[in-house]
Amino acid sequence: MYTAFLNKALILGIALCAISFTSFGQSNDAQYSIDELITKKFSSVDSLNKFFRPYQRDTVSIKTFIAKAGANDYLIGESYGNNTLGVFFRDRSKYNKAILYHKRSLSLANALDNDELRVSALNMLGVVYRRMDAVRSALDNHQLALSIAEKSNDKTYAILKNTTISHNSIGNIYLTLKQYDRAEEQFKKALVYEEQLESKLGLAINYHNIGYAYEARGVFDEALTNYFKSLHYNREINSNLGIMICDNSIAQIYLKQGNPEKALELITPTLSVAEEMEDNFYIAMANVNKGWALTELKRYKEAETYLSKGLQVSKDNNLQSFIATSYQQLSHLYEVQGNYKSALDYNKQFQEQEEKFLNESNQQYISDLLIKYEAEKQQSQIDLLEKENQIMNMRLGQNNKIFLFTLALLLMALALVFILYRQFKLRNERRLLRMEQKLLRSQMNPHFIFNSLLSIKLYMLNNDKDSAIAYLDQFSKLVRTILSTSLEKEISLAEELDTMKLYVNIENIRLCNEIDYKVHVANDLDLENIKIPSLTLQPFIENALWHGLSPKDGYKSLELDVSRKNDSYVQISITDNGIGRERTMEIVSEKRNTQKKSIGINLTKERLTNFSKNFTNTHALSIIDLYDDGKIPSGTQVQLNLPVK
Repeated sequence: MYTAFLNKALILGIALCAISFTSFGQSNDAQYSIDELITKKFSSVDSLNKFFRPYQRDTVSIKTFIAKAGANDYLIGESYGNNTLGVFFRDRSKYNKAILYHKRSLSLANALDNDELRVSALNMLGVVYRRMDAVRSALDNHQLALSIAEKSNDKTYAILKNTTISHNSIGNIYLTLKQYDRAEEQFKKALVYEEQLESKLGLAINYHNIGYAYEARGVFDEALTNYFKSLHYNREINSNLGIMICDNSIAQIYLKQGNPEKALELITPTLSVAEEMEDNFYIAMANVNKGWALTELKRYKEAETYLSKGLQVSKDNNLQSFIATSYQQLSHLYEVQGNYKSALDYNKQFQEQEEKFLNESNQQYISDLLIKYEAEKQQSQIDLLEKENQIMNMRLGQNNKIFLFTLALLLMALALVFILYRQFKLRNERRLLRMEQKLLRSQMNPHFIFNSLLSIKLYMLNNDKDSAIAYLDQFSKLVRTILSTSLEKEISLAEELDTMKLYVNIENIRLCNEIDYKVHVANDLDLENIKIPSLTLQPFIENALWHGLSPKDGYKSLELDVSRKNDSYVQISITDNGIGRERTMEIVSEKRNTQKKSIGINLTKERLTNFSKNFTNTHALSIIDLYDDGKIPSGTQVQLNLPVK
């Protein structure tokens, strides 16, 4: 019904750049004083980000750092400090001051020929221009930053992070110009880098912006899915700013779906958060959104108050796109009240304001710049191919002596490779031996032995000699089996199943014989000719017994199914009807005792990987959570597909 907020999608992208310069590379390492930072003279942006974080909102400390850096000829620190001060003023809507400091940072970065500082300063300048709705200047700076980052040979964390910032910012500019396909393409490129960097902040931002690309096309379900992903990551990193923005975005979907009550419930708390941040950009956003929701609820007087405040804050801070949005919502407010003259006046102002963003010259400029950028990339590829061709011609012109010399070097290299291969093979064999020893220790851990002997002792104290003898007999058989099979790299599947039967019987006695253990083997399988690393199944069965079934009340079952998946694989399934992994993790977290579990399963995975190297196909391991019809956890299933000859 309404044109979407022109720069709503920019909000979270701007949030990225508002904190990215000082947030990536965060650490809990010891803090340094300003004087110590000057003395250490860190040469990378990553290090400065790590240790300068406590001062990023303290202008006195930042200016002191800049002055001392200049006095000590520490130009990297001086450039970094100016960029940080620019971010501070930008977040308080003092854009002219922000531009001044970012340009100082850029000038120093150019003098140093430092790519990290240069792309950071360019991206921060681009963000300021985006807030001022200077589309061309914003795009120029972000595009230049992206070009420098892509050409940089040293792909540091700072370079990669600024690459994502550039893609994100360019995508937001495309959103402003309603070029949603191009915008989504940029956000997905940024998302790849954020996943590589494991940046929850970056993931939050790009999922939000992808959500907006769907919202702009009217695909509200997909939009909400991505908004909630963004909200999840913002909550994980405890970002009040990100949570505020996501709440407003989700609220706007609810408004478009005709649910203003739910929208207002989300929007109202964000007003106080925005005012506490003292950022007029977000104050304007929250007021306009609340005015919109109140209009839909027919609380017209309150709606006019909030929309007017949003308009005034936008005008005072030259927030052009929010001015347009305020006009649009005021037009709608007067229309539903029957005041068509005022509605028409505001709609005309909205159309005039929106035209500033969507005029033909801006669109053409974006297209021309994109073509120019692609042409530069193609030319770079051509230049690279020409250089490679020159190198090939030089190689072809070498004389016979160089050929013989190369051949001699090749023979030496082959000999060296053979020696290294032999050393690698020996090291690998030693690693496998240590791994087998670790596995044996994990299966024969003192805790298991102690509990087994304690059970025998209890039988004897209770004068139940028959049970004690039976238990001791099974325990001795299991120990003997484990010791003998641990000496073999591979055993038959039949031997493995027999060993697991012994193990389950012993553990079941300790569990008062509550476990109903069943083994199903397909008739077309020859278990004696199917090989498997010894004690492969034990860690999974142990987890099922003690983490899945032991805490459960009522009937407890454990089933082991062996079948032929196809000619290349045999499938082994271990299924329990226990409490499920989610509840198990809660219990384990409370006890803080996951070391035994992780050692056994991780060793088994390594052994399976080495075992599969002898086959054309590799193994596959999956752990599946089971649920009943009411979506309540009803157990866990481990599926192991082993290659067979």
